[in-house]
Amino acid sequence: MDPQAELRVIRRAYAKQILAAATIDNPRLAGAFAAIPREDFLGPGPWLMWRWTRYVSTPEADPVYLYTNDLVALASERNVNNGQPSLHAHLMHQAGPVIGEHVVHVGTGAGYYTAILAHIVGPSGRVTGIEYDPELAAKARACLAPYPNVTIVEGDGAQVPFDAADIIYVNAGCTRPAERWLDSLSDGGRLILPMTSDKGFGGRSERIERAGAVFRIERRGEDYRAWWISPVALIPCAGNRDETSERALAEAFARGGWNKVTRLYRNREIPEELCWVRGQDWCLAYE
Repeated sequence: MDPQAELRVIRRAYAKQILAAATIDNPRLAGAFAAIPREDFLGPGPWLMWRWTRYVSTPEADPVYLYTNDLVALASERNVNNGQPSLHAHLMHQAGPVIGEHVVHVGTGAGYYTAILAHIVGPSGRVTGIEYDPELAAKARACLAPYPNVTIVEGDGAQVPFDAADIIYVNAGCTRPAERWLDSLSDGGRLILPMTSDKGFGGRSERIERAGAVFRIERRGEDYRAWWISPVALIPCAGNRDETSERALAEAFARGGWNKVTRLYRNREIPEELCWVRGQDWCLAYE
C-alpha cells in the first residue's frame, strides 16, 4: 500500500480511538482528526513522547507512532508539548464549532489543533491563532501556510486585539478571564477557559483536579453562563496570571465546589457566599 494511503487509514482509526477516549460522538470532529496530518506540525522525527514520568523517543521517524493519545514534545527542555488529543477532542466538542464561525485559538503552539479547528469551521469560517512564544508562532505560521482561513498572530493572548469571536479556545492555564476575551465574545459565543492554581503543573495525576479546571463560558447578551467541563493541568498562560488571583484560585480549589459553578459575573455585587472564586471585578458563582 502507498505510504500516504496507509497513513490515511491509520488517521481514520486514530480519530475513532481519540473520540472514544473522550467519550464523545461528533462526526465533524472525527473527520477533522482523520484529515489533519499530525506529523506536519511536529518537525522531523524521531519524536519525543511523554510516557509516565519522562520523554521517550519513538523508535524511528515513522509518522505512525504519532497516532496515539500521547503528548509529543515541541520543546522538551521547557516541557512544552503538542497537547493530548483526547483532551482537545473533549474541549472542542464542548466548544461546539460549526461551519462559518470565527474561532480564536489562544496558545496555538505549532498549530495542529488550530488546523483541526480550521477544518471544522470550513472555508467560510476562520481561525485566528495567537501564540506568545516567537519561535512557536513562526513555526505555526509556516505549518499553517496552506490553510487560507487561518491567521497567526504573535503576542500576548490576553491583550492582542481580534474581531468578535464565536469561540475563544484557550490552551494555557489562567488565573482569571481576560477582559478582552469576555468583551470580544459574540452573543452566543463560547469561551473555553482553563483556570489553574500555582500547584501541580504536569504533576502527579491525583493532583490534576486541584491543579486546574476548565470552564465553558457562554455569553447571552450581558450575561455569562458558566459550567465546569474538565480537570486539567497546563503550562501557565503568560500575561494572564497575577499573585492575587492565583492565591484566590488556589484557595477556591482547596475548598472544592468548582463543579457547581453556573455563572460568571463582571461586578463586585455578588455576595461572598455565592462566589466560588472572586477577582477584582469578576467572580465565578453558583447562581
